[in-house]
Amino acid sequence: MSFESLNLDPAILQALTASGYTEPTPVQARAIPEAIAGHDLMVSAPTGTGKTAVFVLPALQRLAQPSAKPGRGPRMLVLTPTRELALQVTTAVEKYSKFMPRVRTGTVLGGMPYPKQRRLLESPLDILVATPGRLIDFIDQGKVDFSRLELLVLDEADRMLDMGFIKPVERIAGATPAARQTMLFSATLDGGIATLAKRLLKQPKLIEVEATQANHDNIEQRLHYVDDGSHKHRLLDHLLRDVEIDQAIVFTATKRGADRLAGKLSDNGHAAAALHGNMNQSQRNRTLAKVRSGDVRVLVATDVAARGIDVLSITHVINYDLPKVAEDYVHRIGRTGRAGASGIAISFAAPDEAHQLKQIERYTGQQIDRHVVAGMEPKPQSRHGAPGGERKRYGEQGKPRSSNNGNTRWGGGKSYGGNGGRQSRDFGDRSRGRG
Repeated sequence: MSFESLNLDPAILQALTASGYTEPTPVQARAIPEAIAGHDLMVSAPTGTGKTAVFVLPALQRLAQPSAKPGRGPRMLVLTPTRELALQVTTAVEKYSKFMPRVRTGTVLGGMPYPKQRRLLESPLDILVATPGRLIDFIDQGKVDFSRLELLVLDEADRMLDMGFIKPVERIAGATPAARQTMLFSATLDGGIATLAKRLLKQPKLIEVEATQANHDNIEQRLHYVDDGSHKHRLLDHLLRDVEIDQAIVFTATKRGADRLAGKLSDNGHAAAALHGNMNQSQRNRTLAKVRSGDVRVLVATDVAARGIDVLSITHVINYDLPKVAEDYVHRIGRTGRAGASGIAISFAAPDEAHQLKQIERYTGQQIDRHVVAGMEPKPQSRHGAPGGERKRYGEQGKPRSSNNGNTRWGGGKSYGGNGGRQSRDFGDRSRGRG
């Protein structure tokens, strides 16, 4: 199938060609015709399969024709859980509408000045991309006109559910015309998402595309239980002093957390920098240039900011905070082991992250090997509620010791100091091909 066979407007096809796209992905091939036909959709597809185009292209096809209703309000509303994702969607809209100069797009986001966004909502608009909290603020002020709205998109609805945005989402949907078309995208389509869909969608078409699991056979995966934030930071500082690490990406849950952690690591003597969605493009480019030149050894990043990073010298990925969505774990660890090289992915699991750990292991279909660093063992309660598994403790030679009962166990051994020498053998030996 080609994009031409979807009978898209010539201006859209021109933009797709200019972007180097010739054939739709499986989810695009299944969902775009249904969306153009006007059906409500429930779509589950992995990140990286082009799901943004599933709602943007049909919307642009619709916008190629003038609205039947007068007014200035948006004809399409996209709700996203985070500012980073909203900006990502806006960029996609601008790319696909490159040859449609009359299409006007705007974003309403938290953490940005109100006056500029207020002026945006008072101007003629076709596509509005927004985060729920800030949009509710403007609805309360009477600044949003949904009288022309034809299409509502709930992107990453499962994340909005996890972040407590469902009530605001339902309130926003209630302010839009009942005759609208609605599309919902989520990693899972059961539980709370199914309940939400029943309330907001009308006889939706269900489209599910299975994730193509990457084997990541060249990436060794390890798990460390941690007691709290202090324990986590001490362990991270210890591990980062291993001379086997060429460069590492450390993932945090929030932008503020990335800045704070990068600052602490820098204070401790690590060449660290943060990368997140609050940085402008020039700041991002400078940081990535320092990573590629080797001036930054430890990049502390959020999920969305790190997507698309392809640096062959990344030998380790460390999940300082476990991701909320299991699929993101696979994308995170894939930042190492590039081009056939081997890599190591290390995850920390705090007591309140047991559920996320179970989701990750269920999603990947494998249990992550448990490890401990001698002298930095977690308290027993830190492992409550988490799946079991052998914990590997490395001794003085990094080898297992024989116990009295004849079974093999990992001895208590020593870890090495923070004076720049080799650290705990917890990292082991590895082949570091460059592929």
